[in-house]
Amino acid sequence: MLLWLPVSQADAPPAAVAAELQSQVLRLREAGGIYVQGLAIASASLLVDFYAARDYVPVWTSGARIGELFELLATAESHGLDPDDYHLPQLRKLREQYQLDSDPATGAALELLLTESLVRFGYHQRFGKVNPARMEPTWNFSRQFRPGREPLSTLQEVIAAPSLQAYVDSWIGRSPLYRDLQKALVNYRHIADTGGWPMIRPGPVLREGDRDARVPTLRRHLLIVGDLPPAADTADAQFDAALAEGVRTFQKRHALAADGVAGAATFAAMNVPVETRIDQLRLSLERARWVADDTAGEVIVVNIAGSEVYAVRNGERFWARRAVVGRVNRQTPVFRGAMTWLELNPTWTVPPTILREDVLPRLRRDPGYLAEHQLSVIDARGRVVDPRTIDWQRVGDRPPWTFRQAPGPKNSLGRIKFMFPNPHAVFLHDTPARELFERTRRLLSSGCVRIEDPLSLAEILLADPARWNRQSLQAAIDTGKTQRVSLPRPWPVLMLYWTAELDAAGRLRFLPDVYDRDPALLAALNGEVRLEFPPASD
Repeated sequence: MLLWLPVSQADAPPAAVAAELQSQVLRLREAGGIYVQGLAIASASLLVDFYAARDYVPVWTSGARIGELFELLATAESHGLDPDDYHLPQLRKLREQYQLDSDPATGAALELLLTESLVRFGYHQRFGKVNPARMEPTWNFSRQFRPGREPLSTLQEVIAAPSLQAYVDSWIGRSPLYRDLQKALVNYRHIADTGGWPMIRPGPVLREGDRDARVPTLRRHLLIVGDLPPAADTADAQFDAALAEGVRTFQKRHALAADGVAGAATFAAMNVPVETRIDQLRLSLERARWVADDTAGEVIVVNIAGSEVYAVRNGERFWARRAVVGRVNRQTPVFRGAMTWLELNPTWTVPPTILREDVLPRLRRDPGYLAEHQLSVIDARGRVVDPRTIDWQRVGDRPPWTFRQAPGPKNSLGRIKFMFPNPHAVFLHDTPARELFERTRRLLSSGCVRIEDPLSLAEILLADPARWNRQSLQAAIDTGKTQRVSLPRPWPVLMLYWTAELDAAGRLRFLPDVYDRDPALLAALNGEVRLEFPPASD
C-alpha cells in the first residue's frame, strides 16, 4: 500500500508539474545522478523508486508542510550539522521563485530538492553524516534499518506522518548524553558569538598565594567556561583559594593533573580556541549518532581517548573507573563485543606482538627474565620446556613454543579478567601495576584495557550479591585457583573514542585526541554529503 499525504483537489498540482517531475526523475534514473538547480542529488536511486511508486504525483503541495520541513532542517545546527548540507537557503529562494513564476520546471526542481533534503536530514539523524566504517577500520557496530524497514518504506512513512518532527523524534531515540552534548554546543556557540575567551600569555607557573598581572585574565576565562561562580571578582590579581579551586575544576574537565596550579599544560588547554572546542562537541554528537542503537539498556563503555571505563543504564552512567589503554603504536581498537564470562586467577598467554617486541628482546638480554616473571615455556604437546636448554640468542621472532604466565600477584592480567571474544584479542583485566592509575596520561598497554577496582565491575556484571559479592570474590581469588564464572546474561561492551563528553556529575569534559582521530573525522563531517544506505534487517 502506498503511503503519502492526501492532496485535496483545490491544492492538486498542475499536470505540467507532474509531467516535468517525471521527466526529471527519468533523467535521474538514466544518469545515475544529477544536479538540480546546480545542487547535487545524493539519493538519486531512492528518489527514482519513490516517485515511480507514486506515479510521479508531487508531495510538497502544501505551503504549511514545506514550512514544517524548513523548520526541521533548521534544527540541523543544534545537532552539530550544517544546514547548508540540506540546501536550506537555496530551497527558500527556489520556493519564492516558484511562487512568482509558477514554472513547471521550477516546481519539479523544488519538489525533488525538498524530498532530497528530507532524505539527507533523516539519514544523518539516523546514521550520522559520516560512515564510521570509513573512519574506523575495526568498526563492527550495528548500522541498519530496524526490522521491516528499508529506505523506500521509511521515506513513504515519514511523508505520510502528520508531523515530520514527531516522526523523527519517535524514529530516533536520543540518550541523555546526546541531549547534554547539544546543550553544551549551544553554550559554547554562545561563548563564540560573544567573543570567545581571553588568551593567557606565557609566563611563570601560578599557584595559590601568587600575585600576577595574568590572574585577572585567568579569572575571566574560568568565569566564561563556568569554572568560577558568576559572582566571582575578575579584577583581583591575587591567586586565592577560590581561584585554585576553579583551576582544579578546569583541570579535571580537561584530563589534566588536578593540582590547582596553573602551569604550561593548563595554560595550553585554556588557550585552545572556542571554535576547536565546538568542533570537538560536533564530533562527539556525530559519534553518538553512530552508536544510538547500541547504547540502549545496560552496557559497558570504554572511552579510549579518556582512558576510562564506565557502566551505562539507558544512557546514564552509574559506575565509572579509570583505565589504562593502548599506546599510540599499539592502539586499542574501536569495536563492539559481548561480555559473557570472567576468570578469577587467570593465566596469561603472551600474545605474538608482545612476545616478539617485548619478551624475546628482554629474554636475550637477561636469561633470568622468565623466572622473574613466572613465565613457562610450553611446547606443542603441552609439555613444559626447561628454558636453560634453549639458546635464546639463536631463537627467531616466531618460536615454536607458547609462553604462559601462572596465576598470582605478578600475573600481567592481575587476579581477574573479563572476556568478550573478538578478533583483536582485546579484553578488560586487572593489573598488578595499580600505581599506573594515578597517572594523568594512561596510554601504556599493548591494546587490552586494564581497569581500576575490577571487583566492583564483577559485582555489577554477575548481579548476584548473595553468591558473588566483593567478599566472596576476594575469597575465591585468595584460593589461587583459576575459576571461570559465566555471566547471567551477555553484557554489550562498546570500545569507543570520544574527545568531548559529560561525566557522571554532568560536567563537560574535553579530552586529548591521543590517537589523532579527530582531524580526519572533522574533514569528513565538513565535507560533501554521501548517502550510503545500510542493508535492511530481517
